[in-house]
Amino acid sequence: MKAAIYGAGGMGTILGAYITKAGYEIDLINHNKEHIEGLKRNGAHIVGMIDFIQPVSALLPEEMERRYDVILLMTKQMDNKKIVEGLVPFLSNDGVICTMQNGLPELSVSEVIGKDRTIGCTMSWGATFIGKGVAELTSEPTRETMTFSIGKFGNNDQKHFAYIVEILNTMGEVKIEENFIGARWSKLLINAAFSGLSVITGANFGEIAKNKKSRLLALKVIKECIDVAKASDIKIEPLQGKDVVKLMDYHNNFKRWISLRILPIAMKKHKRIKSSMLRDLERGRKCEIDAINGVVCKYGDMAQIETPINDRIVEITHQIENTKSIPEWKNIELLYDLL
Repeated sequence: MKAAIYGAGGMGTILGAYITKAGYEIDLINHNKEHIEGLKRNGAHIVGMIDFIQPVSALLPEEMERRYDVILLMTKQMDNKKIVEGLVPFLSNDGVICTMQNGLPELSVSEVIGKDRTIGCTMSWGATFIGKGVAELTSEPTRETMTFSIGKFGNNDQKHFAYIVEILNTMGEVKIEENFIGARWSKLLINAAFSGLSVITGANFGEIAKNKKSRLLALKVIKECIDVAKASDIKIEPLQGKDVVKLMDYHNNFKRWISLRILPIAMKKHKRIKSSMLRDLERGRKCEIDAINGVVCKYGDMAQIETPINDRIVEITHQIENTKSIPEWKNIELLYDLL
């Protein structure tokens, strides 16, 4: 099938390199001219936990000409409606979009192209966009670590769904989720905890898991997510084979102590990851905090479950966006008083 990655930044460049390396054809599309020029001239250079160079097919959005059977959508989701509307002319008549974005983006995609042409996928590995054809893999390069969870949002054509599973399998293990919204929430609670704290502190996941105060806050964010999901009748699925709810849903001090001991172990293979939202803030852009921690807050409001730590993370992030604050470790103290 004709396939493309739209929004081939850090993670998209790495995924595209793996898919191409396995012998499949896929176009990597990004609006960053320097990055596309680097990909065209030198190939995709993947650094960090691994180091290889892979020639790839790279395009700017204005260079798109063909119609695709499959588009893997990896942009920030703040402008999903506009972006998806712009992709419609480049989809084949039965083509599908697989959204590989954070948060819960399937609804906004399906509002444009319909549920039957919308597929959702989460990724449990991390990357940093370097630019000029270079991307850094920040998770350990094992199939057990670089995993995907994929699910149908409507009555999707099986051949398109199967092809996406096939090409993703070139990089890591792919789990097909019957309860995809539950799989979304298992990834969402990790993003809310560690990406949320990373964006306000500037720290990586390992630093957050190691420090006692930030580890307590991360666990509390996860607990808020679990409580909100339960109240919303959402069953959170295991993440990379681990039952997150069983491990992190504490109800007494001893269970909380056990959960706190588990967190650094659980994040060990992802300790180098920093929130991609930091990159947006550094460039003076708005980030997708409302699509991550903000989603937890909205669901909490609907279910009448309080989410004070998630609320404060969103508040501080918006202050950073409006240049009233900066990402720094002392922001932890603005949260710690809520515990």
